[in-house]
Amino acid sequence: FTFGHVRQLDAVASDFLTALAGHAPLLPGIGEFAFLDIDDTVKATHGYQKQGAGYGYTGVKGLNALIATVSTPLCAPVIVATRLRKGSTNSTRGAARLVSDALTTARACGASGIVVVRADSAYYGRDVIAAARRGGARFSITTRKDPAVSRAIAGIDERRWTQIRYPQAVFDEQLQQWISDAEVAEVPFTAFTSRPQAEQVAARLIVRRVRDANPAHTVANDQGELFPAWRHHAVFTDSPQPMFDAEADHRRHAIIEQVHADLKNGPLAHLPSGSFAANSAWLVLAAIAFNLTRATGALAGQLHAKAVTATIRAQLITIPARITRSARRTTLRMPTNWPWQHAFDAIFAAALSPPVTT
Repeated sequence: FTFGHVRQLDAVASDFLTALAGHAPLLPGIGEFAFLDIDDTVKATHGYQKQGAGYGYTGVKGLNALIATVSTPLCAPVIVATRLRKGSTNSTRGAARLVSDALTTARACGASGIVVVRADSAYYGRDVIAAARRGGARFSITTRKDPAVSRAIAGIDERRWTQIRYPQAVFDEQLQQWISDAEVAEVPFTAFTSRPQAEQVAARLIVRRVRDANPAHTVANDQGELFPAWRHHAVFTDSPQPMFDAEADHRRHAIIEQVHADLKNGPLAHLPSGSFAANSAWLVLAAIAFNLTRATGALAGQLHAKAVTATIRAQLITIPARITRSARRTTLRMPTNWPWQHAFDAIFAAALSPPVTT
């Protein structure tokens, strides 16, 4: 069993998702606007027989799973591409190729409109952005605080900052507190200026700043601050959306963390083989199972369309029922007054109906 076999299985997973999108309302609105999120996660492993296991950026020994999802403002994400990597790998290794594969699958699923590739600062690089543009997509990537970005932020006129208030407060991990106020501004920005001019990327830098309330940075003796201290979060993007919408949509990139959690709560609870290629195939099969479960929820109705996979398994798959046979007939006897009867009936009716033509 080789990596070539895993790539063949990747093709099967892509074709399966494309066909699944034709059988279920899996990606409503994908023809107008879609988001392609990419991020990696480390799955902890134990023992000494796992090929490729190592210590990555989390400090945990394991294997690194790179995952790409596609979603729309109307639906939950589905997995369009996966790649298992060594535990000690760099986050960007193979990311550009994965973006290309994911965009191909997304287009096959009906993403004929605007697609925005979202990623965190680990993927702020020329190769990932170039892959997005080759696939006809836009990009929205958190920048690293390098000197060029710092100069651009420092050059923003104070009059250009616009105050915003989040509809819902955001918990700041660094400060360990809830943040409800911020200011946003944008400036033109050219990235990767150390490269040849043909490889430089010109777009815009959207910067969000929040007051630094870290007690370690306050003035001694409780004298208060003479000048406000700010922490800045910059996003490099060529999204066609207005500044406020683009900044808010980029923060929703965190939706991919729910996919990671769902996988680790299910098939990625472990990687069962000592063979790296076999574990790579296991990751692809986990993505197929995730997408099939997501389609089940979409067919069940609005209540389960965005439910996590654990909820769908508990309410629609692991059903307390029994099969009886009498007079040459097989009957599935299910509980009375079952609260999800209508959802299950919708799934059963969809299984018997012809596929949706697109």
